[in-house]
Amino acid sequence: MFPKNAWYVACMSDEVGAKPLGRKICNEPMVIYRNAAGAAVALEDFCPHRGAPLSLGTVVDGKLVCGYHGLEMGCDGKTVSMPGQRVRGFPPVRAFPTIERYGFIWVWPGTGVPTPLHHLEWAESPDWAYGGGRYHIHCDYRLMVDNLMDLTHETYVHASSIGQKEIDEAPVNTKVVGDEVVTSRFMEKIHAPPFWRMALRGNGLPDEQLVDRWQICRFTPPSHVMIEVGVALEGKGGYDALPEHKVSSIVVDFITPETDTSHHYFWGMARNFKPQDQALTDTIREGQGKIFAEDMEMLERQQQNLLRYPERKLLMLNIDSGGVQSRRVIDRWLEAERNAPGVVAAIATAGAAA
Repeated sequence: MFPKNAWYVACMSDEVGAKPLGRKICNEPMVIYRNAAGAAVALEDFCPHRGAPLSLGTVVDGKLVCGYHGLEMGCDGKTVSMPGQRVRGFPPVRAFPTIERYGFIWVWPGTGVPTPLHHLEWAESPDWAYGGGRYHIHCDYRLMVDNLMDLTHETYVHASSIGQKEIDEAPVNTKVVGDEVVTSRFMEKIHAPPFWRMALRGNGLPDEQLVDRWQICRFTPPSHVMIEVGVALEGKGGYDALPEHKVSSIVVDFITPETDTSHHYFWGMARNFKPQDQALTDTIREGQGKIFAEDMEMLERQQQNLLRYPERKLLMLNIDSGGVQSRRVIDRWLEAERNAPGVVAAIATAGAAA
């Protein structure tokens, strides 16, 4: 269902504080906590003594202590101590490679050699602001990839915020470059929908004028989608307009499989206009959160229908090309992982170098 030799967002950094966090990633139950140095650690969520979830324990002076009988675990997954018992000979549990960067804690659920984490320029630049959140969605993670690589649904699912009929009417272009799938749509001389009128006002621009709008969706494996979106005052150059004539941003979508039919959806928006305006960040986050919440019922009910009628073949149209090509990339990664685990690492390393 999903490649495991890859970096996935397990949680936002601020989700892990004084208490351990239990989370399932790619069907792997994990416990995430901070050691004495404050570094994030991810272990198999299984106490080797009696099988209790370690996530129900506590963190004492940076040490993970099982909440059932007080067994203390080391960051390497080995048992350290237990009141009145000798436990150092117990078999260890899995310790998952972990990186904390860009405001997230990333884990590597597979057994291959971890590759370098891809670079996110917007996450490290003071010229950009970011705000986002997490939704737990009961559907196959690939349905969310389909959703994000075909924004035609905005006209219907998000009619009151970012949807408009011009999305249906604009031609869609899809291309594949290596393992990246890019779907783009450009609209000229249209009225900005409510969300973008709010963004125009936030950047000190008039919201009643006609605009040129763009949507450029970029899928990269294992399951990340970055979408360049924005509007520019009509006649100012569209996507290439100068900053003073437009509002643009990157819709950030990290999709982390939980099980075959559920995933963690880390959503957000990075913008490069008025990055120091926290009130604007909060307003955009609130608006975006409502928009993504509108997708949840549709996707979860879609999953229920697909499980109910597994024999039914779904139709494929030209608007589905981005999702279809993204699934082909995922399938190639899965095939490489099944046949030769090291191939996936080599693919990822080559992509990072490029």
